[in-house]
Amino acid sequence: MTQNIYARWQMQKIKDALKTRRVVLLEGSRQCGKTTLSKELASNETIYRTLDDSTLLKAAIDDPSGFVRHGNELMIIDEVQRTPDLLLAIKKDVDENQAWGRFLLTGSANIQSLPSVKESLAGRISKVRLRPLTLGEIYGKSPNFITNAFKGEFSISKSSQKPTEGLAYNKDIYISYAMRGGYPEAVKLDQAQEIRRWHKDYLTALIDRDLKDIAEIRRKDSLLKLVEVLAAWSSKELDISKIGTNLSLARPTIETYINALESLYLVERVRPWHTTDYDRIKKQDKIFVTDSGFMSSILKWTFEAVRFDGDLNGKLIETFVFNQLSAILEAQEDDCNLYHYRDREKREIDFIVQNENGDILGIEVKAGSSVNKSMFKHLEWFKHNLAAENKFKGIVLYSGEHALSFGDNMWAVPISSLWS
Repeated sequence: MTQNIYARWQMQKIKDALKTRRVVLLEGSRQCGKTTLSKELASNETIYRTLDDSTLLKAAIDDPSGFVRHGNELMIIDEVQRTPDLLLAIKKDVDENQAWGRFLLTGSANIQSLPSVKESLAGRISKVRLRPLTLGEIYGKSPNFITNAFKGEFSISKSSQKPTEGLAYNKDIYISYAMRGGYPEAVKLDQAQEIRRWHKDYLTALIDRDLKDIAEIRRKDSLLKLVEVLAAWSSKELDISKIGTNLSLARPTIETYINALESLYLVERVRPWHTTDYDRIKKQDKIFVTDSGFMSSILKWTFEAVRFDGDLNGKLIETFVFNQLSAILEAQEDDCNLYHYRDREKREIDFIVQNENGDILGIEVKAGSSVNKSMFKHLEWFKHNLAAENKFKGIVLYSGEHALSFGDNMWAVPISSLWS
């Protein structure tokens, strides 16, 4: 993994949006590659300004209208969340000059969540989410897994990771990838200690620099502890009462801090699937850390500890799959929604994907290299009881080598199919 520039899946979406919107916002966590991607769109006529530059930041604060004034060429403003007042100036500017593609903004925080933001740019803006690198982007693959899965088509990939050149993926390789994560700077690093140090420095920089723009954080030590607790909670249903057990924080404070971490794209919720009146369905969101490498570093996990602990490698691999799956869903052309399922009888499906036609994929994630029929029991129950009127396919993603049928529209599929 020595390559520095990767073809990002969202590039075409940005180009398309610039043809039909006056403003495009590229949003995502710091260091996920937004600046690199936006600069790839620049030309000799492009105006590029980053608000990480203190002089430019002061100019934007003192004279927002003058800062954004320009002709029909593309203006890229990096880290726009640092001066929310620019959005009002941009609205006025694009209402006066309604040419397409005049602004590309990048933001490392969810701008609409900032308390100081009073302008949404509704009707003028298109948002594109960029996540940390996926394995598909690293290996130059297209985000086709979901589209193909609805068709019942699954590709098998071989590992290109040395020294296992040409060998099939196995659990050890998946754990290695998951513990590295997808932040481009971390992907370049070879040693586990270096990767862990990078993630630790990354968190420190976020708290010291970015969180103050989002929320008033009075207990920095408690926030750091909360990040660790949420990392340990990744892939579980969000239960703020239990999360707060070992934190000396009031529930409203915990909720404020979680919202701030969501605004920085460090954690994310997956909604429960409950499009029926079935009263046994639980309605709690699941929480995920948005980068499995960051999660494992925060928890100080080692490869050996994870390798031999089923709970740890299960949590890690499910978070890793979520990271890949959510990026695929946002990059593909088809509009799909991602959910999870759990009911009071403890029937659980890790991920539910539903497309515009109502077709459903049920996806279970298993870290092990073998699959048996019993692993499909919740998928089978869901298919016959809640998806009887929908086209349904059940998938068990596992660390083995082969795509295998386990009944009518039930498949065991290698995790590597996510980027094959």
